[in-house]
Amino acid sequence: MSESLDPRVSAIRTVALVGPAAAGKTLLLDALLAHAGAIPQAGSIERGSTVSDHDPLEKRLGHSLQSSLAHFTHGGIRVHAIDTPGAPDFVGQALPALEATDTAIVVINAQNGIELMAQRMLAAAGERGLARLIVVNKIDAPELDLPALLAQIRDVFGKECLPLNLPADGSKRVADCFFAASGEADFSSVADAHRALVEQVVEVDAAFVDRYLTDGDVDPKELHAPLEQALREGHLIPVCFCSAKTGAGVSELLAAIEALMPNPAEGNPPPFLEGKGAEPAPYPATPDPAAHVLAHVFKIVADPYLGKMGVMRVHQGRVAKGGMLFVGHARKPIRVGHLFMMQGARHVDIEEALPGDLCAVAKVEDIAFDAVLHDAQEDEHIFLKPLDFPTPVHGLAISPARRGDEQKLWEVLARLVDEDPCLRIEQAGETHQTLVYGLGELHLRLLLDRVRELYKGEVVTQPPRIAYRETISAPAEGHYRHKKQSGGAGQFGEVYLRIEPLARGAGFEFVDAVKGGTIPGQFMPAVEKGVRSALASGVIAGYPLVDLRVVVYDGKHHSVDSKEIAFVTAGRRALMEAVREARPLVLEPIVQVEITAPDASIGDITGDLASRRGQVNGTRAAVPGSLVVQGLAPLAELASYQTRLNAMTAGQGRYTLLLSHYEAVPPNTQTTLVGAYKAGDEDQ
Repeated sequence: MSESLDPRVSAIRTVALVGPAAAGKTLLLDALLAHAGAIPQAGSIERGSTVSDHDPLEKRLGHSLQSSLAHFTHGGIRVHAIDTPGAPDFVGQALPALEATDTAIVVINAQNGIELMAQRMLAAAGERGLARLIVVNKIDAPELDLPALLAQIRDVFGKECLPLNLPADGSKRVADCFFAASGEADFSSVADAHRALVEQVVEVDAAFVDRYLTDGDVDPKELHAPLEQALREGHLIPVCFCSAKTGAGVSELLAAIEALMPNPAEGNPPPFLEGKGAEPAPYPATPDPAAHVLAHVFKIVADPYLGKMGVMRVHQGRVAKGGMLFVGHARKPIRVGHLFMMQGARHVDIEEALPGDLCAVAKVEDIAFDAVLHDAQEDEHIFLKPLDFPTPVHGLAISPARRGDEQKLWEVLARLVDEDPCLRIEQAGETHQTLVYGLGELHLRLLLDRVRELYKGEVVTQPPRIAYRETISAPAEGHYRHKKQSGGAGQFGEVYLRIEPLARGAGFEFVDAVKGGTIPGQFMPAVEKGVRSALASGVIAGYPLVDLRVVVYDGKHHSVDSKEIAFVTAGRRALMEAVREARPLVLEPIVQVEITAPDASIGDITGDLASRRGQVNGTRAAVPGSLVVQGLAPLAELASYQTRLNAMTAGQGRYTLLLSHYEAVPPNTQTTLVGAYKAGDEDQ
């Protein structure tokens, strides 16, 4: 891609530090900030003095819980960096960083090797079209086999992973392999690594291939354009070595970010789309400060003093303090009264933000995650291609200990859900419970800590509720006549419908097949409303109904007594009657489970998984002495699984879950769930 004409934009770099927990991302960012002179010295996790982990809960727990932004200027280059949490439960904070940056820096702990979150985030960054850089941190740790780790990186991630530098002097420093054609390293050969890098880069440009074959080498300083192309196309994924603790390799990493990573004009264009419906067209946003504004909100912060803050990446145009912007489809613009960059917890006021800048606006209640801010109403249908977030499947019922505080608690929960796209809040159908869904036990436990902090009152919780679903396995028909007469105007509505099962995961379809006006058109939305209310609350076990088609084909109305409420009731009851005849099933979530454990524990783990109705799909190597077990299991069987895993592995095992699909529960489980639902109805 061509360079931006504005040199201020060409001097911007945006990076996201992603990867597993304990990889050292937070300390690495502090080391970069200190080396660039943005802070006097790097902070400490133990003292709670790092720039990123500024939340009291983060300081107490000693690890990141949310994404955090920082920036610095060094060598004429302004670098925006996002530090992201590494625990899989907080991937809803990590993934949006990929929407805001041009480079994903995947940080790997040299002691732990390649972990699931490193693979997951590297793949997600590739799907998003970002440049990718792998950083092997903690090279100062004892008893490391760095040559084996580099080989494993190339085996797992591909031969396009090539070392940009190599440890030297016993990992006290690193030796450059791109600009230097020779040098000393602890292992491998700088000359061989240099040759491999140059050959990998020139492959994307036929003219450079010819020169390389003729001259035997090409000056790396001439390879900027093909290097950016190789990064854009995923043809090259550089690997850097460093130690955030000792500082080895930090200056070289900073130099690589400044000199080699793409600016906003060199990366792949952001995947903006324009239009309504199922097939919107790509929209070619350009990092031109003179163009109309397009900025994307990738993070929401509920600040107790500044209200709702929207953190955004400016992709096009110039956002100025005091300017007017529209939020998505809104007809009324907002005024940018307070524009700032974030330095951890500190806010740095700015007058303007250019394409590539990460900035924030405060006190804007209408702003929301994933919103596009623009300065022209004709751009209201432009949006960024959505991320594919994991589905939250761990549920928790929560209520205030003090009656009458339900609305206050709901508002607190809603604020927290605004901040995390992998949290979901809902009112359960007929039980009127407030349910919160997250990605795991840790996710929900930390949510409760935040609730207690903001709500300032006690809350009552119930054990995690599994997100079961209901569906049907056969077609059936339903009919209901709603007739009510109570002295004055009556109510009348009659509905005939049939239902058909759809493929698993297909959702819901509503079809109006009424002929001859037996149900007037103005009442059909009421019928659909009634049908949807039954879908939401379930029929046989109280769980949402999914994967069915509802066809309304006949009915009756009364010229005087027919009202919307009558057809809402008739639609709901007709659906319930049909479902009971359609061989209904209860579905349970099946999750992909990856368990990392010592070799000696694998037999116990696979046997235990089988006893939980799980299936083992395979194993793969992790770090020496450990294996990763991959399989599928019902989520209901994995409640408090970490406790069991700790017992089998002497506390050394860990696991991650990701929703795979839904399938029918065993008959005895369905009988139990249906019986409990009926018993609850009778009690009420």
